[in-house]
Amino acid sequence: MKGTRAAQRYAKAILDLAIEKNSADTVFTEMQQISQTIAKSEDLADMVKSPVVNGVVKKASLKEIFKNAGDITQGAFDVLIENGRINILGLVARNYILRYNSLNKSQEAVVTSVVPLTAELEEKVLAKVKELTGSGAKIKNVINKDIIGGFILRVGDLQYDASVARNLNRLKRELKNNSYISSI
Repeated sequence: MKGTRAAQRYAKAILDLAIEKNSADTVFTEMQQISQTIAKSEDLADMVKSPVVNGVVKKASLKEIFKNAGDITQGAFDVLIENGRINILGLVARNYILRYNSLNKSQEAVVTSVVPLTAELEEKVLAKVKELTGSGAKIKNVINKDIIGGFILRVGDLQYDASVARNLNRLKRELKNNSYISSI
């Protein structure tokens, strides 16, 4: 993905500054808000990435949308705009979150399921996360009816797909590739 390495460098610089100023937790919360807002608002994502929209307009918009953000986050907007890299703001925010979690030996496990997880299911998922990664995690539950049943677990770069939709697709491919059935 274009801009990934630059986003990692900016995220590292922001985290280093936040640690130096003892505000890594506050910036973490702000980066989560930025990442979620950009992911949910297609208009904001388009504006940030648009080469047509002037940097001054982008800066004013971001400062208004995230007016409660601290000096470090506001400064990050300024630096990204100055360097013509504001288009990777969402990537910078996500990289900051990953670096922060790694620094605090914490990770987020995203569980996609058809229904909200019960306490019993959360325990089983946490056990699976511990089995796959060797450490615990915080669970974020995403509801998606398209997976039909089961769940998809994402922790960092790892993905464990135990969804019914995946198994049906696998079965469909196997049946298509089976020469005996396709000759009937």
